[in-house]
Order: sequence, then structure tokens, then C-alpha cells
Amino acid sequence: MSLSDLILGKPLASSESKKEELTVWTGVPVLGLDALASTGYGPEAALTVLSIAGVPALRYYPLIVILVVLTLTTLYFSYRQTAEAYPNGGGAYNVTKDNFGTGVALWAAVALLLDYLLNVAVGISAGIGAVVSAIPSLHSHTLMLCLLVLLTLTLVNLRGVRESGLFFVAPVFVFVVCLAITIGTGLIRTWLSGGQPQPIVPPPPIPPPTASLSGWLLLTAFANGCTAMTGIEAVSNGVPLFRQPTIPNAHKTLTVIMLILSSFLLGLGYLCPAYHIGAMNEQQPGYQNILSQLLAAVAGRNVFYYVSLSSVFIVLTYSAQTSFADFPRVCRFLAEDCFLPPAFAKLGRRLVFSCGILVLTSFSGLLLIVFGGITDKLIPLFAVGAFGAFLSSQTGMVRHWLRKRGPRYRTKLFVNAIGAVTTAIVLVIIILAKFKEGAWMTVVVAPGLVVLLRKINQHYKKIAREVGQAVELHPSEINPPAVIIPVKHWNRATERAVRFGLLLSKDITAIHVSTEKEDKGRLQELWREKVEKPAEALHSPIPQLRIIDSPYRQISEPIIEFVNRTAKEKADRPVAVIIPELVEPHWYEFLLHNLYGPKLEAELLIKGDERVIVINAPWRLRDT
Repeated sequence: MSLSDLILGKPLASSESKKEELTVWTGVPVLGLDALASTGYGPEAALTVLSIAGVPALRYYPLIVILVVLTLTTLYFSYRQTAEAYPNGGGAYNVTKDNFGTGVALWAAVALLLDYLLNVAVGISAGIGAVVSAIPSLHSHTLMLCLLVLLTLTLVNLRGVRESGLFFVAPVFVFVVCLAITIGTGLIRTWLSGGQPQPIVPPPPIPPPTASLSGWLLLTAFANGCTAMTGIEAVSNGVPLFRQPTIPNAHKTLTVIMLILSSFLLGLGYLCPAYHIGAMNEQQPGYQNILSQLLAAVAGRNVFYYVSLSSVFIVLTYSAQTSFADFPRVCRFLAEDCFLPPAFAKLGRRLVFSCGILVLTSFSGLLLIVFGGITDKLIPLFAVGAFGAFLSSQTGMVRHWLRKRGPRYRTKLFVNAIGAVTTAIVLVIIILAKFKEGAWMTVVVAPGLVVLLRKINQHYKKIAREVGQAVELHPSEINPPAVIIPVKHWNRATERAVRFGLLLSKDITAIHVSTEKEDKGRLQELWREKVEKPAEALHSPIPQLRIIDSPYRQISEPIIEFVNRTAKEKADRPVAVIIPELVEPHWYEFLLHNLYGPKLEAELLIKGDERVIVINAPWRLRDT
């Protein structure tokens, strides 16, 4: 078994692809993982902003959570309609493309790509934050642990392990049950104590305020808290995955996800001020996320605490699966529309879009390294991409109802219009509030990516114009080429190249570039004895040898110059350059021999005349 088979698994045939149909029970963990996981970082992101205003700011936290839940509710009703209108998958790119065309859809695609990219980084960093909360001694290894989880997820996805509902039911069920028990117990104790519950393990004290409370601070906290809504669109994207009847099952799944997420957000919004739980500095030793603080305050540090945080870790890190499934899918759509190279649209050895997975991993890893695996630093970038995708989808749906109309279209139009206006307002708030803290990166990168994708598309259109026409073959106009063979020594590889050249043409010139005070006469003698005499004896065309001096020790440049000059002199014929090349039996021997041939080939293709054809003449070394 090869190393690649051991790591990635044996290649799968296209016929082995299977479609997994989801029910409500399996749809919640598979498509709701991203949304439910946002409970682990969305509320904390809002508290991080409020913490600089000290304990008095906590009394505004429930109001911020209520506003977040109201925004979530508008998205819920909007995406119900998207799922119904696009039963084959209502992703932002498809919805925008269908209603506004490919040009506008590019902005939706870029927003989605950024959203999925940052979802990986945020989910993993928040998951490791849960680990560090339970095991403080691992704090100094935060970045290393983030990269280790990223590597594990990458290998799992390259192996083609599909998102199975049964696989995710257990950890998601444990997560939901543990958090529900914690919030329920906390609410009962708070009500029984008249709003002053006594924590079993007191949370760390909230530091004194370093800034005054203001409306701008509250807006910034709201902008951060809106990251709790990420992933709510996953159900509308995955409608085709559901068992019949697909749309009712998708609606039920979305409803369950929305109810669980809203309940958790409202519960945390009530309990954090009651228990005086604030966000801690993730870069400081002793960090605990708010879920860790709440679990310890309500249940203590016991088996339940560690089981709960383990489920938090699993759900948060595996929420990145949404990105590993959907990022390559968006790249595939873009590749099929000629905005990305065709490699992004091809299934890999395990029936997954490997190219998209590798790109996602590379940039997610770069983000984790640049920001040190700290969730709070990634949140501003994340929110812009997420709400950019929301806005694209909702405006596309508004256009959809205006075009299609149909029964009750005014009501449907109103729902999606409310969703579009709401997400637009929130997006503006996020950009303004978090611009200096990193949102500017997304704002700058998004237009740059759109320009890049357009340039790629223009390049493919240019190629299609030049070579895409079906032209008629004219055999009578075909002339044999002038053959040029670069040679360094006379050996078996060179002999094979010359013999192949004789099959193509009678006009063969071998060129040798002399860079030092070498014995040119020796090569000339060999050429006369081994090439010219045998050719004369058989009355065969005689290959010519040309030796070119290169006083500046250049190899490729004199050859390219000679080839281009020959092409101009023999304008009625193509020029074929045959490059003798050694082929090693082992890949690791490549660097020992095989650098000159590929380099010369690349330079000839770039700098050579348009009538120059490059041919490799391989000599395969025996494995001894």
C-alpha cells in the first residue's frame, strides 16, 4: 500500500458516490452544527466588548441578546421561503446568480468564501478555547492545538468521510442536553434566589472599567453578538439532501435549530448578568470562556462539567465541517462558470473536491497563525463575510418574488424585504463598529477577490476566442518541421532523441551550448563517428551539429535565440524542439538530474516563437 493510500485511502470510482438522505433528527446535527456552535463564541463576542465598561454594562447584555434573537427570527422566516423557492439548493451564489446574473453573484460568492474560510478559523479557535478553559496548562499551546485540529479535519475530509447524521447525533445531543440542563438549572436557582444566585464555583471577578458606557459601545457589542447567527443558512443550501417530502423536512429542521439556538442565546443573556459572568482576555493565562464559567457556577467542576466542555469542543471544532463541505462546492460553481481554474470542479481520488479543501486549509491555517488562534481577533472579519452572504441571498429573494410573483407573493416579498433591510443595517453596523479592529481587511479583500475572479474569467474568454473555434484541417498545407535538439553529451538519451527527430523531418540540427573551456573537439569527433558516418552509409539525412559559445555561462538564452532565429528563417515550416530527458524510477531522484529539461521547456513555451513545438524524448533509467 502506498503512503498516499494509507493516509487518504484508496481511490474511489465515480460509481461509488452515495447520496445520504436526511431526516429532521439527522438534519439538525448535520446542517445545524454551525448554527448551534455559534453559541460558543457569539455571546462571548458581545461580552468581550461590554467587559471594558465593567459590571454596570452587564445590565444591557439581555437587551443586546434580544435584538440578536429578533434579527435571527427575521432570517429564519426569510430562509424558510428560500428553501421553498429553491428546492435544489438555495445558496447565496445560486440565488443571486438566478436573479441578478453572474456579475452580481460574484460578490455573493466572495462573501460566502470569506464566511466559510473564517468559520473554520473561528470554530477551531473557539473549540480550543473550551479545551484551554478546562485544562489551563495547555494555554501556551493554543496555536499548536488549533493547527493540529485543522490538520486532522483536513485529512478526514480528503479521505472523503461524508457528513453522516449518525456520526454527529451523539456529540450534538450531548451538547444540547448539557447546555439545556445548565441553563435550566441556572434559571431555577436564579428565580428561587430572587435574582441573586450563589455560584458553586464563583466566576473570576470582572475587571474595573477602562472605558465609559456609550451607545457606540452597545452597537459594537451588538455587532459582535450577531456572529451567533452564522450557519442559519445551511438548511436552505442543503434542501436536496432531505428525504421526501424535502421542503417540509427542511422547514422542520430549520425550526428546531432556530428554537434551540434562540433559547440558548436568551438563557445566556439572562444568566450571565445574574452570575456576574464576563468575557476574559483569551491571551492571558487562566482564561475561561463564558460557557466554562457558567457550567462551573451552576454545576461545579465535576464530571458533568468536563463532559459538557468536551461536547462544546467537539461541536465547535466540527462546525468547521460546514465549510469543508460548502467552500469546495462554491469553488466548483465558480470553476464551472470559468471564474476559477478547472481543477476546482474536478472530484479527487476520494470523490471530494480536493483542490478546494486544500485551499481552504491553507488560508485557514494562515489566519490562525497570523491571529495566534485567538477567537476575539477573528470575529470582526467573520461577521462581515457572514452578513455579506445573508444580504446577497435576501436581496436575491426580493428580486425573485418581483420576477416570479405567484400566490401570496406580496407577503413573501415583504418577508424577504424585511430580511434584506435587517441584514443590510446589521452589516453597516458591523463594518462601522469593527472597522478598525479588523473588519477593514474583509472590506478591502472582498473587492480584490472580485477583481481577481473577473480577470481569471476574462483570461478564459480570451483563450476561448483564440482557440475555441472548430477550424477545418488542410492536410495539403502540412510541411515537415525543422527539428532542433539541444544536446549536452552524446549518449543514449541523445541518440533516442535524434532517432525520433529523423521520423519527423530530414532537417535536423543538434545544438550544444559551450559555457567553459571544454574540449569541443571531442563532441565533434563523436558526432562525426557516431552520427554522420552511419547516416552517410545508409544514405539517410545527416543531422547537423552546431556549437554555440556562451561567454556569460547562459544555457537557455542562446538556445531560445537560435530557435527563434530558425523560426523566422523558415517561416513556412513549424520548428520542433526535442529535449532529451532522463526519467528516474524514484520521485526523490528528480532533483539530482531533471532540472534542466523542464526549465528549458517552460522558457521555450513562454519566450519561443508561436510556431515552436516542444517535445520531450524521455530515457527511463532502470531501477537497480
